[in-house]
Amino acid sequence: MILTRRALGAGFLGAAGLAAVTPGTAFGQKTDTYPARPVTTVVAWAPGGGTDYVARLLAEQFSKEFGQSFVVENRAGASGTIGHASVARARPDGYTLLMGVNSTYAMARHLFPNRGYDDERSFAPVGRIATIAAYLCVHRDSPIRSVADLIAAAKAAPGKMTYASPGAGSSGHLAPELFLKMAGIQVENITYRGGAPMLQAMLAREVDMAFLDVVTVLPYLRSGEMRALAIGSRDRLALTPEIPTVAEAGVVGFECNTDYALFAPAQTPETIIRRLNAGVAAALQAPAVRDKLLANGYVLQPGTPEEWPAYLATESAKWGDVIRTRGITLE
Repeated sequence: MILTRRALGAGFLGAAGLAAVTPGTAFGQKTDTYPARPVTTVVAWAPGGGTDYVARLLAEQFSKEFGQSFVVENRAGASGTIGHASVARARPDGYTLLMGVNSTYAMARHLFPNRGYDDERSFAPVGRIATIAAYLCVHRDSPIRSVADLIAAAKAAPGKMTYASPGAGSSGHLAPELFLKMAGIQVENITYRGGAPMLQAMLAREVDMAFLDVVTVLPYLRSGEMRALAIGSRDRLALTPEIPTVAEAGVVGFECNTDYALFAPAQTPETIIRRLNAGVAAALQAPAVRDKLLANGYVLQPGTPEEWPAYLATESAKWGDVIRTRGITLE
Protein backbone atom coordinates (compact mmCIF):
# COMPACT_ATOMS: atom_id res chain seq x y z
CA MET A 1 0.00 0.00 0.00
CA ILE A 2 1.28 3.48 -0.87
CA LEU A 3 0.67 6.26 1.63
CA THR A 4 -1.17 9.31 0.43
CA ARG A 5 -3.33 10.75 3.18
CA ARG A 6 -5.45 9.43 6.01
CA ALA A 7 -9.16 10.06 6.28
CA LEU A 8 -9.20 13.45 7.93
CA GLY A 9 -12.58 13.06 9.50
CA ALA A 10 -11.73 9.81 11.26
CA GLY A 11 -11.08 10.23 14.92
CA PHE A 12 -11.52 14.00 15.02
CA LEU A 13 -14.45 16.09 16.10
CA GLY A 14 -16.16 17.70 13.16
CA ALA A 15 -17.62 21.18 12.94
CA ALA A 16 -20.74 19.95 14.70
CA GLY A 17 -18.59 18.90 17.64
CA LEU A 18 -17.25 22.44 17.86
CA ALA A 19 -20.75 23.88 17.89
CA ALA A 20 -21.86 21.42 20.55
CA VAL A 21 -19.24 22.47 23.13
CA THR A 22 -20.92 23.41 26.38
CA PRO A 23 -19.81 26.77 27.78
CA GLY A 24 -17.83 26.58 31.00
CA THR A 25 -15.30 28.45 33.03
CA ALA A 26 -11.58 28.01 33.54
CA PHE A 27 -9.96 29.87 36.44
CA GLY A 28 -12.56 32.62 36.24
CA GLN A 29 -12.55 32.84 32.44
CA LYS A 30 -15.47 31.72 30.30
CA THR A 31 -14.24 28.98 28.00
CA ASP A 32 -16.93 29.62 25.38
CA THR A 33 -15.03 32.80 24.42
CA TYR A 34 -11.74 30.94 23.91
CA PRO A 35 -9.38 32.16 22.63
CA ALA A 36 -9.85 35.72 23.83
CA ARG A 37 -6.15 36.65 23.58
CA PRO A 38 -2.98 35.36 21.83
CA VAL A 39 -2.03 31.71 22.33
CA THR A 40 1.56 30.47 22.54
CA THR A 41 2.60 27.09 21.14
CA VAL A 42 5.90 25.94 22.62
CA VAL A 43 8.30 24.00 20.40
CA ALA A 44 10.94 22.25 22.48
CA TRP A 45 13.50 22.38 19.67
CA ALA A 46 15.41 25.06 17.77
CA PRO A 47 13.79 26.83 14.80
CA GLY A 48 14.01 25.16 11.42
CA GLY A 49 13.34 21.53 12.29
CA GLY A 50 10.33 19.35 11.57
CA THR A 51 8.57 20.06 14.87
CA ASP A 52 8.98 23.80 14.31
CA TYR A 53 7.69 23.49 10.74
CA VAL A 54 4.52 21.63 11.73
CA ALA A 55 3.89 24.01 14.65
CA ARG A 56 4.18 27.12 12.48
CA LEU A 57 1.89 25.74 9.78
CA LEU A 58 -0.70 24.91 12.41
CA ALA A 59 -0.31 28.25 14.23
CA GLU A 60 -0.82 30.20 11.01
CA GLN A 61 -3.97 28.26 10.20
CA PHE A 62 -5.27 28.47 13.79
CA SER A 63 -4.89 32.26 13.65
CA LYS A 64 -7.27 32.26 10.67
CA GLU A 65 -9.69 29.70 12.10
CA PHE A 66 -9.99 31.20 15.57
CA GLY A 67 -9.59 34.87 14.66
CA GLN A 68 -6.87 35.22 17.28
CA SER A 69 -3.08 35.23 17.14
CA PHE A 70 -1.26 31.91 17.66
CA VAL A 71 2.50 32.32 18.04
CA VAL A 72 5.32 29.78 18.22
CA GLU A 73 8.00 30.01 20.92
CA ASN A 74 11.13 27.84 20.75
CA ARG A 75 12.48 26.55 24.07
CA ALA A 76 15.17 24.05 23.13
CA GLY A 77 17.44 21.83 25.21
CA ALA A 78 17.88 18.40 26.83
CA SER A 79 16.18 16.42 24.04
CA GLY A 80 13.07 18.57 24.28
CA THR A 81 12.51 18.09 28.01
CA ILE A 82 13.12 21.76 28.88
CA GLY A 83 10.26 22.93 26.68
CA HIS A 84 7.99 20.13 27.87
CA ALA A 85 8.68 20.99 31.51
CA SER A 86 7.81 24.65 30.91
CA VAL A 87 4.40 23.71 29.49
CA ALA A 88 3.77 21.24 32.31
CA ARG A 89 4.15 24.18 34.74
CA ALA A 90 1.99 26.58 32.71
CA ARG A 91 -1.48 27.73 33.72
CA PRO A 92 -4.05 25.23 32.34
CA ASP A 93 -6.18 27.80 30.56
CA GLY A 94 -5.48 26.94 26.92
CA TYR A 95 -3.13 29.84 26.28
CA THR A 96 0.05 27.75 26.42
CA LEU A 97 0.21 24.71 24.15
CA LEU A 98 2.95 22.24 23.24
CA MET A 99 3.86 20.76 19.87
CA GLY A 100 5.26 17.43 20.98
CA VAL A 101 7.26 14.80 19.14
CA ASN A 102 7.79 11.15 20.04
CA SER A 103 11.54 11.57 20.44
CA THR A 104 10.65 13.46 23.62
CA TYR A 105 7.36 12.02 24.89
CA ALA A 106 8.23 8.37 24.12
CA MET A 107 12.05 8.25 24.08
CA ALA A 108 13.50 10.94 26.37
CA ARG A 109 11.47 9.67 29.34
CA HIS A 110 13.75 6.60 29.40
CA LEU A 111 16.92 8.72 29.28
CA PHE A 112 15.98 11.66 31.54
CA PRO A 113 14.36 10.18 34.68
CA ASN A 114 14.51 13.55 36.49
CA ARG A 115 13.01 15.71 33.77
CA GLY A 116 10.55 17.48 36.10
CA TYR A 117 7.25 16.26 34.68
CA ASP A 118 5.28 13.10 33.96
CA ASP A 119 4.29 12.39 30.35
CA GLU A 120 0.95 10.85 31.33
CA ARG A 121 -0.07 13.17 34.18
CA SER A 122 1.38 16.55 33.26
CA PHE A 123 -0.34 17.06 29.90
CA ALA A 124 -3.80 16.97 28.36
CA PRO A 125 -3.50 15.51 24.85
CA VAL A 126 -5.33 17.38 22.09
CA GLY A 127 -4.47 14.67 19.57
CA ARG A 128 -1.94 13.45 17.05
CA ILE A 129 -1.38 15.50 13.91
CA ALA A 130 1.06 14.00 11.43
CA THR A 131 3.95 11.62 11.03
CA ILE A 132 7.06 11.51 8.86
CA ALA A 133 9.43 8.65 8.18
CA ALA A 134 13.15 8.32 7.47
CA TYR A 135 14.97 6.61 4.64
CA LEU A 136 17.76 4.11 5.26
CA CYS A 137 20.45 5.68 3.08
CA VAL A 138 23.92 5.01 1.72
CA HIS A 139 26.25 7.13 -0.42
CA ARG A 140 25.73 6.94 -4.18
CA ASP A 141 29.16 5.30 -4.60
CA SER A 142 28.48 2.60 -2.01
CA PRO A 143 28.52 -0.96 -3.35
CA ILE A 144 25.50 -1.65 -1.14
CA ARG A 145 22.35 -1.53 -3.24
CA SER A 146 19.74 -3.16 -1.01
CA VAL A 147 18.91 -3.90 2.61
CA ALA A 148 19.94 -7.50 1.97
CA ASP A 149 23.34 -6.28 0.74
CA LEU A 150 23.77 -4.15 3.85
CA ILE A 151 22.92 -6.97 6.23
CA ALA A 152 25.23 -9.36 4.41
CA ALA A 153 28.11 -6.86 4.49
CA ALA A 154 27.61 -6.18 8.20
CA LYS A 155 27.52 -9.89 9.03
CA ALA A 156 30.69 -10.46 7.02
CA ALA A 157 32.56 -7.82 9.08
CA PRO A 158 30.85 -7.42 12.49
CA GLY A 159 31.45 -3.99 14.02
CA LYS A 160 33.48 -2.70 11.07
CA MET A 161 30.72 -0.76 9.32
CA THR A 162 29.51 2.59 10.67
CA TYR A 163 26.33 4.62 10.82
CA ALA A 164 25.86 8.33 11.51
CA SER A 165 23.59 9.72 14.21
CA PRO A 166 22.87 13.36 15.19
CA GLY A 167 23.26 12.85 18.95
CA ALA A 168 23.02 10.25 21.69
CA GLY A 169 19.43 9.29 22.47
CA SER A 170 18.00 11.13 19.46
CA SER A 171 15.52 9.53 17.08
CA GLY A 172 18.34 9.46 14.52
CA HIS A 173 20.26 7.30 17.00
CA LEU A 174 17.45 5.04 18.17
CA ALA A 175 16.04 4.28 14.70
CA PRO A 176 19.25 2.61 13.47
CA GLU A 177 19.64 0.84 16.82
CA LEU A 178 16.16 -0.65 16.37
CA PHE A 179 17.16 -1.69 12.86
CA LEU A 180 20.41 -3.32 14.04
CA LYS A 181 18.56 -5.13 16.81
CA MET A 182 15.92 -6.53 14.46
CA ALA A 183 18.40 -7.34 11.68
CA GLY A 184 20.83 -9.03 14.08
CA ILE A 185 23.91 -7.09 12.96
CA GLN A 186 26.66 -4.99 14.56
CA VAL A 187 27.40 -1.54 13.14
CA GLU A 188 29.32 1.18 15.01
CA ASN A 189 27.60 4.47 15.85
CA ILE A 190 29.47 7.64 14.89
CA THR A 191 27.80 10.55 16.69
CA TYR A 192 27.75 14.05 15.21
CA ARG A 193 26.66 17.34 16.74
CA GLY A 194 23.31 17.62 15.00
CA GLY A 195 21.66 16.81 11.72
CA ALA A 196 23.72 19.13 9.49
CA PRO A 197 27.15 17.61 10.33
CA MET A 198 25.59 14.15 10.08
CA LEU A 199 24.33 14.93 6.58
CA GLN A 200 27.73 16.25 5.53
CA ALA A 201 29.36 13.08 6.84
CA MET A 202 27.07 11.01 4.65
CA LEU A 203 27.80 13.17 1.60
CA ALA A 204 31.54 12.88 2.27
CA ARG A 205 31.20 9.11 2.70
CA GLU A 206 32.70 9.21 6.18
CA VAL A 207 30.15 6.61 7.29
CA ASP A 208 28.40 3.70 5.63
CA MET A 209 24.75 4.39 6.39
CA ALA A 210 22.22 6.57 8.20
CA PHE A 211 18.50 7.02 8.69
CA LEU A 212 17.66 10.44 7.23
CA ASP A 213 14.23 12.06 7.34
CA VAL A 214 12.28 12.63 4.16
CA VAL A 215 12.52 16.43 4.14
CA THR A 216 16.29 16.41 4.64
CA VAL A 217 17.33 13.75 2.18
CA LEU A 218 14.79 13.93 -0.65
CA PRO A 219 16.76 16.56 -2.64
CA TYR A 220 19.87 14.35 -2.44
CA LEU A 221 17.94 11.30 -3.57
CA ARG A 222 16.59 13.23 -6.54
CA SER A 223 20.05 14.56 -7.44
CA GLY A 224 21.54 11.09 -7.17
CA GLU A 225 24.02 12.02 -4.43
CA MET A 226 22.54 9.43 -2.10
CA ARG A 227 20.71 6.15 -2.46
CA ALA A 228 17.74 5.11 -0.33
CA LEU A 229 17.64 1.38 0.34
CA ALA A 230 14.26 1.53 2.08
CA ILE A 231 11.91 3.74 4.08
CA GLY A 232 11.12 3.15 7.74
CA SER A 233 7.36 3.69 7.56
CA ARG A 234 4.76 0.93 7.53
CA ASP A 235 3.74 1.72 3.95
CA ARG A 236 5.54 3.10 0.92
CA LEU A 237 5.47 6.86 0.48
CA ALA A 238 3.57 8.38 -2.45
CA LEU A 239 6.50 10.69 -3.20
CA THR A 240 8.82 7.70 -3.76
CA PRO A 241 6.64 4.68 -4.56
CA GLU A 242 9.62 2.80 -6.00
CA ILE A 243 11.40 2.65 -2.63
CA PRO A 244 10.34 -0.35 -0.49
CA THR A 245 9.73 -0.28 3.23
CA VAL A 246 12.36 -1.76 5.53
CA ALA A 247 9.85 -4.49 6.40
CA GLU A 248 9.31 -5.32 2.73
CA ALA A 249 13.07 -5.41 2.25
CA GLY A 250 13.47 -8.19 4.78
CA VAL A 251 13.40 -6.79 8.33
CA VAL A 252 9.83 -7.88 9.03
CA GLY A 253 7.95 -5.78 11.58
CA PHE A 254 10.29 -2.78 11.42
CA GLU A 255 8.54 0.58 11.63
CA CYS A 256 9.96 3.90 12.72
CA ASN A 257 8.36 7.31 12.33
CA THR A 258 8.58 10.77 13.82
CA ASP A 259 5.13 11.51 15.23
CA TYR A 260 3.77 14.96 16.08
CA ALA A 261 1.00 15.70 18.57
CA LEU A 262 -0.51 18.76 20.25
CA PHE A 263 -0.85 19.11 24.03
CA ALA A 264 -2.07 21.50 26.69
CA PRO A 265 -1.18 21.47 30.40
CA ALA A 266 -3.05 18.91 32.49
CA GLN A 267 -6.44 20.09 33.82
CA THR A 268 -7.08 22.34 30.84
CA PRO A 269 -10.90 22.41 30.52
CA GLU A 270 -12.31 19.74 28.24
CA THR A 271 -14.27 22.33 26.25
CA ILE A 272 -10.99 23.96 25.23
CA ILE A 273 -9.37 20.61 24.39
CA ARG A 274 -12.37 19.71 22.19
CA ARG A 275 -12.28 23.07 20.48
CA LEU A 276 -8.58 22.69 19.71
CA ASN A 277 -9.10 19.12 18.50
CA ALA A 278 -11.77 20.32 16.09
CA GLY A 279 -9.42 23.11 15.04
CA VAL A 280 -6.71 20.59 14.15
CA ALA A 281 -9.22 18.63 12.06
CA ALA A 282 -10.17 21.78 10.16
CA ALA A 283 -6.52 22.77 9.71
CA LEU A 284 -5.61 19.40 8.21
CA GLN A 285 -8.43 19.81 5.70
CA ALA A 286 -7.20 23.27 4.69
CA PRO A 287 -5.09 23.19 1.48
CA ALA A 288 -2.59 25.64 3.00
CA VAL A 289 -1.69 23.01 5.60
CA ARG A 290 -2.61 19.70 4.00
CA ASP A 291 -0.89 20.25 0.66
CA LYS A 292 2.35 21.53 2.21
CA LEU A 293 2.58 18.59 4.60
CA LEU A 294 1.89 16.01 1.91
CA ALA A 295 4.32 17.65 -0.53
CA ASN A 296 7.08 17.37 2.06
CA GLY A 297 6.50 13.70 2.82
CA TYR A 298 4.34 13.99 5.92
CA VAL A 299 1.39 11.66 6.41
CA LEU A 300 -1.68 13.12 8.09
CA GLN A 301 -2.33 11.21 11.30
CA PRO A 302 -5.35 12.66 13.10
CA GLY A 303 -6.25 11.37 16.53
CA THR A 304 -8.40 12.03 19.57
CA PRO A 305 -7.56 12.56 23.25
CA GLU A 306 -9.23 9.21 24.00
CA GLU A 307 -6.87 7.34 21.66
CA TRP A 308 -3.76 8.90 23.14
CA PRO A 309 -3.08 6.74 26.26
CA ALA A 310 -2.94 3.46 24.31
CA TYR A 311 -0.72 4.97 21.62
CA LEU A 312 1.68 6.47 24.17
CA ALA A 313 1.93 3.21 26.11
CA THR A 314 2.81 1.27 22.95
CA GLU A 315 5.31 3.83 21.66
CA SER A 316 7.00 4.23 25.04
CA ALA A 317 7.34 0.47 25.53
CA LYS A 318 8.85 0.07 22.06
CA TRP A 319 11.59 2.66 22.56
CA GLY A 320 12.17 1.79 26.20
CA ASP A 321 12.98 -1.74 25.09
CA VAL A 322 15.46 -0.48 22.47
CA ILE A 323 17.17 1.78 25.00
CA ARG A 324 17.47 -0.98 27.61
CA THR A 325 18.51 -3.85 25.35
CA ARG A 326 21.01 -1.76 23.38
CA GLY A 327 22.50 -0.25 26.55
CA ILE A 328 21.91 3.33 25.41
CA THR A 329 22.78 6.08 27.89
CA LEU A 330 23.62 9.78 27.64
CA GLU A 331 27.06 9.32 29.19
